Amino acid sequence: MSSAKDVTDATFQAEVVNSDKTILVDFWAAWCGPCRAISPVLDQIAAEHPDDITLVKVNVDENPTTTESHSITSIPTLQVYRNGQVQKTLVGAMPKPQLEEELAEFLPD
Repeated sequence: MSSAKDVTDATFQAEVVNSDKTILVDFWAAWCGPCRAISPVLDQIAAEHPDDITLVKVNVDENPTTTESHSITSIPTLQVYRNGQVQKTLVGAMPKPQLEEELAEFLPD
């Protein structure tokens, strides 16, 4: 079970777009094996960088409006938001070292 906050169609604007924090959005589904595989890695990264990045999850099956409006066609898809704008999009599961490398610009040492 992830420690990330669940974001819905109703709360996405307030929780992600209007946030002044750097938000890592995990678009996922319960039936998706790669999504389940990457979830603990994302939790680890968020726990190691609590002041740098906030992890939230969007269940694509339960939130079709947000999923469609953000053109999510494959999962897992990760999007990093800063100042309401997508700064980076990553598609697919990857090991922690690769994910940390991809997110390095948002995770200062």
